[in-house]
Parts: sequence; structure tokens; C-alpha cells
Amino acid sequence: MPSVDLLPLTGWPFDLDSTLQSGQVFHWHPHRGGWAGLIGDVPVWISQPQPNLLHCTGGRGPLISQYLGLDHDLTSLTASFPPQDQPLQRAIAWCPGLRILRQPAWECLASFITSSLKQVPHIRKISLTLRERFGHPAPAADLPPQWTYPTPEALAQAGEAALRDCGLGYRAAFLHRTACDIAGGHFDFAGIARLPDEAARTALCQLHGVGEKIANCALLFGWQRLAAFPVDVWVERVLRQLYFAGNPDIKAKTLRDFARTHFGPAGGYAQQFLFHHARLAGALDRMATAR
Repeated sequence: MPSVDLLPLTGWPFDLDSTLQSGQVFHWHPHRGGWAGLIGDVPVWISQPQPNLLHCTGGRGPLISQYLGLDHDLTSLTASFPPQDQPLQRAIAWCPGLRILRQPAWECLASFITSSLKQVPHIRKISLTLRERFGHPAPAADLPPQWTYPTPEALAQAGEAALRDCGLGYRAAFLHRTACDIAGGHFDFAGIARLPDEAARTALCQLHGVGEKIANCALLFGWQRLAAFPVDVWVERVLRQLYFAGNPDIKAKTLRDFARTHFGPAGGYAQQFLFHHARLAGALDRMATAR
């Protein structure tokens, strides 16, 4: 039996299941009462047998703690939200244990390029297919077979047709051209980490298939820019219905501008609480499940 680390949880609640199933990441597998997955190329297992305790792969506690964002001060972050925002307060109360994950930036960006107008199960299927065909095996004792997310070089070499065969549809061209730009040194991917938020967003939008929404997803989940507020079909409807009385004449740009100023420096957390609540709690009626 592999060794297990114990990670005590104190302070603000944490919910492992909700965090891993909240539309941020798409490759974790239920396993032995917890979850098996990869952090980069490192295979790990995590479970939460008690509200205040995690069990995880021995020797991987610090890596897992960082990945799960357990150091995020949710008390301070939520205190920065508008105090009279009742829809947001309801969303937080429904699932206070969400965290923003620290994902590998390339894996995160590529996953969201493939996510456009797709349902979460479809995004997951694409992600796992890309891993199996173009990633590398990452075996570990007592864990299911897993594969790393393919590098830009691997996807560039694979070609657009092979990516299309993975179920990407028109997104295959976007992912392939972006992989080629990064693998060929035509885009300074490492330099994104050094840029302020707005400049980083502008730079990412130069990549094929990357608009403001995907750039904000990558900044939030891959670069930990907690002010980034992705607006997808769910969140647009949340904003329109709960903050603008369902007014169909409100433009999408108005909603994005409102979100950028209303929710403050931790707006990415506000977005994730609102998204998760709307998607799973039935907070809005007749909404599709596209991420």
C-alpha cells in the first residue's frame, strides 16, 4: 500500500469534490473514495474523508496543497466583494469550499481553446483523448493509467487533421496553430507571467482561437490572476438575469465591463462561485451546460 500524507484543513471550508468538478479542470478520475489525476506530469491521489482533512499520495503534500490553492485566504478575498451583493452571497453560501486551482499554464490554455461552446463532459473527453494519443504515460502504483497533457511541440507535430480526429471540430485549427506558434518560438509564452493583467490578456488574444473569455480563463486558472473574470454563456446569463433584471438589450460588453469593476480584485473567485451555483444548483432556468 503506497504511503499517504495527511493534510489538515483549518479556517475557511474546503470542498475537494466541488473544486475538481467545477469546470476548471477536466482530467481527474474518481478512485478509491477520492480522485486520481496528474499535476503536470506527477501522478497523485487525493481524498477528503473528513471536512477538515485530506489524504494524499505520500511525499506529494506540498505539491498538492499548492495545486489546490489551500493557501488562498478566502476570508480576505470574499471580504473584498461588494457587501450588498445578494446573488453572490447566496452562491458562496451554497458551496463555500471552492478553490481556484493552480494549473500548468499551457495545459490550462489549451484545454480552454478546446472548450468553446462545448459541454463539460465533451471537454473532458477531448482532454483525455489528446492525452492518450499525444501525451506520455505517467504510471503510478495503485492508480489508473494516466497520460500527461501533450506539449505544444507534440501537438504541432501531430497536425490539424489528427487533432480533428480527437473530436475538436473547427477548434483543431485553433489548437494546432497556437501550438505551432509556441513551439516555433513565435510567441513568448513564458513572458506572459511577467506581464500585468491587461497586457497579458492582450498578448494571449493574439493566439489563434483565443478571445477575451478564453484568455481570462487561462489567466485565472493557469496564471492565478484572481481579478480575471471569464464571461461564458452561463456567466453572461447570470449577470443579465441577476444583476440587470433579465434585460435582453444589455450588450455583452456592458456585462463584461460591469463584472470587471463590480467584483473587484478577487473577481475570478466571484465568477467561479456564481458559475458553479448556476450550473449545479438550478439558480437559473433553461440554461445549457456549455462552459
